[in-house]
Amino acid sequence: MSFEECIRKMTSSVANRLSLWDRGRLQPGCWADVLVIDPAAVLDRSTFDDTHQLSVGTRDVFVNGTRVLEDGTHTGATPGKFVKGPGT
Repeated sequence: MSFEECIRKMTSSVANRLSLWDRGRLQPGCWADVLVIDPAAVLDRSTFDDTHQLSVGTRDVFVNGTRVLEDGTHTGATPGKFVKGPGT
């Protein structure tokens, strides 16, 4: 699977399945959740023996348009909100 298809399956594909039309895509009127990564640097460090290890390679994260991770450090912002899908 291509990197682009992997991203689509984790974003707009899930949002569409849950009828969350203002999520999972970057366009006017949508909530902006953005992850800025270096694909060559992303690494999951956890193992079966040591499962509580943070992954590396994520530089910046924006949730609902607010930066929550800057150069790998949490900013203290907590702009997330619970999203209810249909039937919940």
